[in-house]
Amino acid sequence: MNHSSTPVAKPWTLAARAAKMNPSVIRELLKLTEQPGIISFAGGLPSSKTFPVAEFEAACAKVLRDDAAGALQYAASEGYTPLRALVAQQLQAQSRAAGQTWEVDPSQIMITTGSQQGLDLVAKVLIDPGSRVLVESPTYLGATMAFTPMEPEVVSVAGYEHGLDVDDLKAKSKDARFLYVLPNFQNPTGRSMDEAGRAALSASASNCGLPLIEDNPYGDLWFDQAPPASLTARNPDGGIYLGSFSKVLAPGLRLGFIVAPKAVFPKLLQAKQAADLHSPGFNQRLIYEVMQNGFLDRHVPTIRSLYKAQRNAMLQALEIHFPHAQTAPDTSLTWNIPAGGMFLWARLPLGLDATALLPHAVAKSVAFVPGAPFFIGQGDPRSLRLSFVTSSVEDIHRGVAALAATIQEQRNK
Repeated sequence: MNHSSTPVAKPWTLAARAAKMNPSVIRELLKLTEQPGIISFAGGLPSSKTFPVAEFEAACAKVLRDDAAGALQYAASEGYTPLRALVAQQLQAQSRAAGQTWEVDPSQIMITTGSQQGLDLVAKVLIDPGSRVLVESPTYLGATMAFTPMEPEVVSVAGYEHGLDVDDLKAKSKDARFLYVLPNFQNPTGRSMDEAGRAALSASASNCGLPLIEDNPYGDLWFDQAPPASLTARNPDGGIYLGSFSKVLAPGLRLGFIVAPKAVFPKLLQAKQAADLHSPGFNQRLIYEVMQNGFLDRHVPTIRSLYKAQRNAMLQALEIHFPHAQTAPDTSLTWNIPAGGMFLWARLPLGLDATALLPHAVAKSVAFVPGAPFFIGQGDPRSLRLSFVTSSVEDIHRGVAALAATIQEQRNK
């Protein structure tokens, strides 16, 4: 009688680049915050109160009634043509309002599956192993996660509250493939480049022959004054611009866009085709329908108003619980004042480490994101990111009080 042997699974052989695909440090840390009752300043999520549910409901009915066959069928990789044209119109209008002329051709626009896919496509098309890639310090963690599997040399450029150090940029720009930058209400710091900082950076990059990858998911979320003209508008052939619908409409639809020079666009499109053929045509039509008749001009100001009130509540709470921030910064939490966006950047008193502090804060029912993972190489262990947009004013005050109690308790040990 023959007995078949138990099959032995052959070990999988992973590509070398797979070793570079590490889990998000931030998302691993956030598992600590998934307990009930936690006041979370940790997430980078827009407030669900801002989602235009009624408008999407009406758009769903209209798309299925008028264009179900097109919406549910395969589609062009570039994206839904009317949506691309509408994006071009809006970018041109924003640039004119900021005093800059940017003639955006819809043929240079590709709809992506979130702006995160745009980062992935840029990495695949522009980075070879060993390529030098420049970033701000600190920078968006999702970008470095997209770049790392392509095995670049990632180098950070020194900066200040309103721009980058152009001398440091020049010193590090030799043979660099590009500089990745978020000029508006940056994640994680919330800082924004002013006109002088943008002009200096644009001129320096142009002189160095350094392409810019401009990521702008938060630019519409200004509180008192619209930001200056984009970097890409100043030198369209020298930049790739990434935008998103997530922060002004709904992140769950996973739609963003790339504006790229004609010299680069075809290769980005080929990378897109290899990745997912195209972003969901149904979702693209929903976004297009909701954006009709100037909807964003009416809707986005309500988001700004909500987020500004929440930012103000956090600033007020911080001032109450850390009254010596200005006079004794080494013994107090200190912070910046973002002019828009979703984040505030803070620094713990001397001797404390944000990663070590997080479990103690969670034990007091408040969470934040340690800042060190946002840096290339050795990060600042005292830094942390606070998001103010998903908590009520009452919870913001309660959460900051709990954070202050945690800091005081750890300082007294």
